[in-house]
Amino acid sequence: MTVKYDKINTNLFILNRINLCKELKNNSLAIFHSNDEMSRNGDCFFPFRQNSDLFYLSGIDQEHTILVIFPDCPNPSYKEVLFVRKTNEHIKIWEGHKYTQKEATEISGIKSVFWLENFDDIFKMLVNWSENIYINENDRANSDVDSRNLRFTKKIKNQFPAHNFERSGPILTRFRTIKSDIEIDLIKQACSITEKALRRVLSFVKPNVWEYEIEAEITHEFTRNRANGHAYTPIVASGANACCLHYINNNAQCKEGELILMDFGAEYANYASDLTRTIPVSGKFSPRQKEVYNAVLSVMKAAKKMLVVGNLLDSYHQEVGVLMEQQLIKLGLLSATKVVQQDPKKPLYKKYFMHGTSHFMGLDVHDVGNRYQTFKPGMIFTCEPGIYIPEENIGIRIENDLLITEDGPIDLMEHIPIEVEEIEALMKK
Repeated sequence: MTVKYDKINTNLFILNRINLCKELKNNSLAIFHSNDEMSRNGDCFFPFRQNSDLFYLSGIDQEHTILVIFPDCPNPSYKEVLFVRKTNEHIKIWEGHKYTQKEATEISGIKSVFWLENFDDIFKMLVNWSENIYINENDRANSDVDSRNLRFTKKIKNQFPAHNFERSGPILTRFRTIKSDIEIDLIKQACSITEKALRRVLSFVKPNVWEYEIEAEITHEFTRNRANGHAYTPIVASGANACCLHYINNNAQCKEGELILMDFGAEYANYASDLTRTIPVSGKFSPRQKEVYNAVLSVMKAAKKMLVVGNLLDSYHQEVGVLMEQQLIKLGLLSATKVVQQDPKKPLYKKYFMHGTSHFMGLDVHDVGNRYQTFKPGMIFTCEPGIYIPEENIGIRIENDLLITEDGPIDLMEHIPIEVEEIEALMKK
């Protein structure tokens, strides 16, 4: 257990479970497993990151955890049951503190907490009382290695073939897409830490600095502000590296006259932030760099206004594509005549802006969400247009995180420097 953040309001997890229970069929139980500890090499492991659905429902941030929810259980004591790893002196010495049953209850609001060794007996009893079993699937999961949830599902399908199996994923996707006030505050905290890291970097960057040194400054600021760490692998891409969308080597020297595209975000209490800024190594944009930067910024400002209740992600992306076409024509990168004649299924702007403008964000940086559902209050999206010109060694992307409300979008990163003049002024210090 390596929790750094302050205790989260338990009401968040209680309400999340109540909402889930309302959507389950009669006489159903739902089961959620923690993520595996992923082997790195030998007897070493990658840092543990909790399964987002399990965390959303319980707040338990520890390996070897199982949550069972059974609203119609004939025994009230088993309507929601949490199983955690039983600790001992050996584990305490070698791995550190693990949740006590009392601590697990205080965090989750679940009164029935048992040690993991009791799971098999209790689960078999509960299954015999139920008709339906909801299993945990994530439509964004893409791995050749079966998760703990999937392995368990295969096992119980053989053990209990007469039961009806359902998916909890679509239900949780619907709920997780709409953020509560508590969740919004946690994401704001993540954004605040990210802002501190950017301001640190702006005063640090100079010609001949290395990309990995910039990454180190970001990581330092995240750690000293109690972030879990990075919400995703950071991108620090100078010069031509910025034209590679998923460049993560961060191992080149930043030369005078180049730009540095930095895409990073702090994760706080398992909630993500996602920021991109492109800055000049020398502290001042060249005329052409400034021209391209302001073109991207213009598209971003217009795109932000489209993140409104009732819009659709696909329609939004098409509208942003039209704006980008106009900017690319002004920059001399596209011909207006050819744009009129283009195949609508293969728009020419994709040569210079080949990715989407926005994605859902929350417990995961690329969070669950239904792209065919209209935008609703409480959704959080990134907004990140970019222009990439390999022949000019220019790659520029700008990104903020926005909350959709009935009164229009709220930029959760509105105080983070973004204008050319702001960036240049801060880099002079």
